[in-house]
Amino acid sequence: MKKLLVALAGLLLCGASASAQKKPAPKAKAAAPAAALIAQGKTVYTETCLSCHQADGGGVDGLNPPLIKTSYVLGDKTRIVKVVLNGLQGVDIDGEEYNNAMPSYDFLTDQQIAAVLTYVRNSFGNKATSISAAEVKAIRAANKK
Repeated sequence: MKKLLVALAGLLLCGASASAQKKPAPKAKAAAPAAALIAQGKTVYTETCLSCHQADGGGVDGLNPPLIKTSYVLGDKTRIVKVVLNGLQGVDIDGEEYNNAMPSYDFLTDQQIAAVLTYVRNSFGNKATSISAAEVKAIRAANKK
């Protein structure tokens, strides 16, 4: 009986040490934006944004800000969505002043805004999370109040 208890205790200890040595499952990486969303965003960008922000996202000094690695593009999603919805004028972006008025593009659908901002946040050397149509819809609704 004593041998049986010792054997059981040994099995339990081996099982415990084996399970303690298991590595935790790796955390899932943030999913890359879907290619279709990026393609739709590129179309909206070409039709709506390119003339001011340029094909390379570099903007125009003193007039239209660049979209390359700026706090406005890579930062808070709500702020960048509100820029598209409300427009922007006479603002300092990362220490540089830009004086051209950006009109409101609130006529774009939530899906178009999500697509173009996801495209911009993942083009021109930028890497940031996607913006969904649902996020744009919620920001648009809160923006009307």
